[in-house]
Amino acid sequence: MKRVSLQTKILGLITSLILFVTILLAGIISYMESEETEENIGKRALNVATAVSFMPTVREAFELDDPATVIQPLVGKIRKKVGAEYIVVGNADSIRYAHPDESKLGKHMVGGDNAKALVHGQYYTSKATGSLGPALRGKAPIFNDQGNIIGIVSVGFMVEDIKVIVLKKLLKISSVALLVLVFGIIGGVLLARNIRKDTLGLEPYEIASLYRDRNAILQSIKEGIIAIDKDGYISMMNPSARKILSLHHDIKFKKIEEIIPNTEMYQVLQTGELKKDEEMALKDREIIVNRTPIIENGKVVGVVASFRDKTEVNEMLNALSDVRKYSEDLRAQTHEFTNKLYVLSGLLQLGHYAEAIELIQKESALHLNQNKVVFEQIQDKTVQAILLGKISKASEKKISFTIDDNSSLDIVPKQIDMVKLITILGNLIDNAMEAVEANETKQVTFFTTDLGEDIIFEIADNGRGIPEDTIANIFETGFSTKGKFDRGYGLASVKEIVDELKGSIVVDNQPDGGAVFSVFIPKKVGGR
Repeated sequence: MKRVSLQTKILGLITSLILFVTILLAGIISYMESEETEENIGKRALNVATAVSFMPTVREAFELDDPATVIQPLVGKIRKKVGAEYIVVGNADSIRYAHPDESKLGKHMVGGDNAKALVHGQYYTSKATGSLGPALRGKAPIFNDQGNIIGIVSVGFMVEDIKVIVLKKLLKISSVALLVLVFGIIGGVLLARNIRKDTLGLEPYEIASLYRDRNAILQSIKEGIIAIDKDGYISMMNPSARKILSLHHDIKFKKIEEIIPNTEMYQVLQTGELKKDEEMALKDREIIVNRTPIIENGKVVGVVASFRDKTEVNEMLNALSDVRKYSEDLRAQTHEFTNKLYVLSGLLQLGHYAEAIELIQKESALHLNQNKVVFEQIQDKTVQAILLGKISKASEKKISFTIDDNSSLDIVPKQIDMVKLITILGNLIDNAMEAVEANETKQVTFFTTDLGEDIIFEIADNGRGIPEDTIANIFETGFSTKGKFDRGYGLASVKEIVDELKGSIVVDNQPDGGAVFSVFIPKKVGGR
């Protein structure tokens, strides 16, 4: 199906509207003009008839034996002066004393509309068909000095002549209407061209298609995108930008600096120079920003900024690091058991059966106690694997890693996936082990339960604890009490994941030394 262009639609609409209004107004004006013209001519006919009826010469002529000799010439002159089709004067019996056609003098007046004047003495106008055809007539009675009706004056204008007058006026109105129509069409063409210029020559359906595609693209892009106009007002922001910048209210048509200060987008507006891959801190996040000027007809009319969250990249790297640690812990466990098997094999080959049995019983008792808690009271496979890996790592580092006998945990909800568990438990347990490395007695304790509405993880150590003046900062990205190089990301990642799961994390120092981290994660999606 062929689409109709915007110019054709606008031109058609304007032409139709002007044509309709013009015809309507022309019809109304024509009707009013017709009525007014007829009324004016009727008044004119009545005024002439009245004037003739009051003329002394006419009234005195009625006393003569042949009134027509006086009245006919007089009325003929008057008829020519006023432009009437005819002026007829008759006596009380409607016998003509004056008529444009002299052959009709002395004959009865026709039309049958003389009664009001001759009987009732009224002055009026009427439409009737006389001897000359349909006419609009003014009727006036003639009174003598005694007040008696002695005759009648009838002044007529032909209906056809009135129609000609109305038609001439209608032609004038139509010419004006045609002129208006022409100007309307010219205005419609200019308007359509102006609109096409504003829309860059695109048709409405093309604009609608571009708008749908634009929205779909902006929704699908993970990068944040913000556009401003030449005055610095925000004209567009996609959902990813709102999410990255934690914006929930309507920000359209607001100044960019009111929402996001220090974006340097004004510099691009002024210089028109592209800025690519610049790192900056924005809304407590590290982001990488590109700023591109919008150029139209050689002028900068706006700026588009696209940015991606570097924090997400760091979080991904941290998660991969945690998975790698998890894998290394499992390899450490395998390596430790391999070493113990070598020792056991050597004792058996040397015949030291008592020592071999003692080693087996010792390892069996240790693992029996740990495995009872890990495999019987903790049902989640990921948590089991993490704890087994950390047990082996602690054994290598000569750290006493104890799982509280009162621990119990069912399979965790789906929203707490393996990567999240590795990040939370892996970082907290590794931090606890690092905290006790300098101690002579190294102890780390793990406890978990899901008896209430929350899943609780608690990791305690007997290290030096956390200085009171730094507790409030330990979850900030880049902050660390162990040095600055490649530090300060583990606890920040833990805090971000706990917040994402609508949970909370509490840090305390123990009275006997060391720190304890308590993590509370709601079982239900959406929090408590």
